[in-house]
Amino acid sequence: MAASKTWLPWHDTLHRQLLRQPNLLPDGETLLIALSGGQDSMALLGLLLGLQHLHHWQFQLWHGDHGWHDRSAATASELKEWCQSQELPLQISRNTRDHTGTEADARSWRYQELAALSQQFCCRTVLTAHTASDRAETLLLQLARGTDLAGLGSLRPIRPLQNDDPSGARLVRPLLTFSRDDTTQICQDLQLPIWLDPSNANQALSRNRIRNDVLPVLEELYPGCSQRIAQLSERMSQVEDSQRTLATLALEQLRSERGLQRNALKAVPEATRRLLLHHWLQQQGVRALSASQLNTLSFAIGPGSPPGSRSLAKHKTLQWTRDSVQLVSKP
Repeated sequence: MAASKTWLPWHDTLHRQLLRQPNLLPDGETLLIALSGGQDSMALLGLLLGLQHLHHWQFQLWHGDHGWHDRSAATASELKEWCQSQELPLQISRNTRDHTGTEADARSWRYQELAALSQQFCCRTVLTAHTASDRAETLLLQLARGTDLAGLGSLRPIRPLQNDDPSGARLVRPLLTFSRDDTTQICQDLQLPIWLDPSNANQALSRNRIRNDVLPVLEELYPGCSQRIAQLSERMSQVEDSQRTLATLALEQLRSERGLQRNALKAVPEATRRLLLHHWLQQQGVRALSASQLNTLSFAIGPGSPPGSRSLAKHKTLQWTRDSVQLVSKP
């Protein structure tokens, strides 16, 4: 395997990162890698093969054939053949659902397939090849759609593979300090093949418009801005983590038999009330609300507002009286 016999500065960069963060990819683990065949995932695989003798990982590879373009089946077949030539095990899943689904539907399908395989292989760590460039695109998309700190700090290095199963497999993104230009160069330096996905040029997809139209203009005006935007996203995630810790401590002082003490909530500034309400609802298993929804609820339970209620997702209702705020479930 040529890729595993070459040591480049790229390997040194990732190796030093892993030494600083040993919990990112623990030594000796089986790593399940999502392999699209594009430059990012091939670069990730090439770097990990080069570091394998130091960290003693075992690899399982997975490719998802979405059937979005005419060559998708051929790409899966060629990728399988290449993996066999490298003595690498590759599992392929084909999406038989309606191919007109959204990007979110496709992502959900991929994570479901990866979750099933992680259980099959008793694998605790699932890897995707998201880069700093992906992180910059995501921040711009979230900013344009309207989001809170959690949205601006998305694409974290480590998170549960499935949000409703925090004790299950982890999703790890080791390449968040690398750019898309970096992964292009890595593939060239390691002489790795790349399978281009025609759907990446589909301008009907909002992410592609950001990638192909918006970021190039920003880079022309402010060279290196993609990396700086990605670094801002990381800082936002750290701020959000700090806020969650502080909010948890504060909520312990606000709890009552029925939920939260409304009088105490009314006494804090609106921004703080909105933050506490957001984290409390998350603790109760309520799906994340939009910024506008949180603003509305925070105002409704604030000073000068009468008792009331609001219906939330999954048959839950937020109710507030003069003295308390509580969440009730209805059949």
